[in-house]
Amino acid sequence: MHPDVRDAFCVRTNVLLANAGRYEAQVQPGVAVVTCMDALFNVHALLGLNECDAHVLRNAGGVVTDDVIRSLAISQHLLESTDVMLITHAACGVRDATRDVAAEARRGVARLRDAPVLHRTNDIRGYFFDETTGELRELS
Repeated sequence: MHPDVRDAFCVRTNVLLANAGRYEAQVQPGVAVVTCMDALFNVHALLGLNECDAHVLRNAGGVVTDDVIRSLAISQHLLESTDVMLITHAACGVRDATRDVAAEARRGVARLRDAPVLHRTNDIRGYFFDETTGELRELS
């Protein structure tokens, strides 16, 4: 019988703990990233992020929902994030023929800018990542 993948994650965590002596992460305040939950879309590799460089919020499609806004407000309050990157991507699994990913990202950016609970925000920008070219471009 093969071990459950969750058990493997726990074993890996315990090995890291044993080697390091203690798990301690230092949060780097500043940027929050909202993006798709697609496991093939590695936002940390794309942006060159290390653990705790940014607060990353993921959901199906990287859509700005009430929960995303609530989570960003908490990120601002507790983690002192002031800048937001909303990143969508071309090979999104929830994309269909009627969904314009770039237009949806622009609507998301507008919704974040209009959210009264995000009063500590310096800058909110939308981006589109094209996996075929490797290009990450800012949406106008």
